Amino acid sequence: MSSASEGSGHSAANWRLIAIMIAAASIVILIAANAHLVYVAFVSQPDCVTHTKAVGEKGTYRAARSAC
Repeated sequence: MSSASEGSGHSAANWRLIAIMIAAASIVILIAANAHLVYVAFVSQPDCVTHTKAVGEKGTYRAARSAC
């Protein structure tokens, strides 16, 4: 009977280790994905685009201030 109880102890420890490894891998993937999003946001700044609407015109929206 003692061998059956020892086997279940190792099995529970193995599942706990697997669960911790999956959780750690998920956290690493989440951090890497967020770091990639921040990197892309800073690297891919759009070039200056001229506005199609003059300051006094009515109708469509335009940028509040030019970034150029």
